[in-house]
Amino acid sequence: MTEGNEGRAGRPPVRRAQGELETEVLTALRNAQSPVTAAYVQARLGRGLAYTTVITTLTRLWAKGAVARRRAGRAFEWTAVADEAGLAALRMRRLLDAEADRDAVLASFVTALLPGDEQLLRGLLARDAEEPEG
Repeated sequence: MTEGNEGRAGRPPVRRAQGELETEVLTALRNAQSPVTAAYVQARLGRGLAYTTVITTLTRLWAKGAVARRRAGRAFEWTAVADEAGLAALRMRRLLDAEADRDAVLASFVTALLPGDEQLLRGLLARDAEEPEG
């Protein structure tokens, strides 16, 4: 019997935090020794996730540039390109790209940083400015 709108034993399904499944899929890929199939990822995640859910998640990660895929027969084999920090950065970039007033969003973000985060950001920007392009 499959679960519908209710979880096990008639309880409501447990909702994952936004991005949690993507992070778990990315971790499974990063722990693999070589490119793997969606079925491999599904088996590693357990929890009775539908194969289609795994495929959808992998496809979304691929669209974000967080994973690579290559044709293997009729299916794809998947490889992690980004780590969890890279995935978060991709999400931040996507949100920023969706805003009409990019300058205002960046200014608001920077002014809302904690002092330690602001110093880290300044250091990263200074280091990036010092590195030669190429």
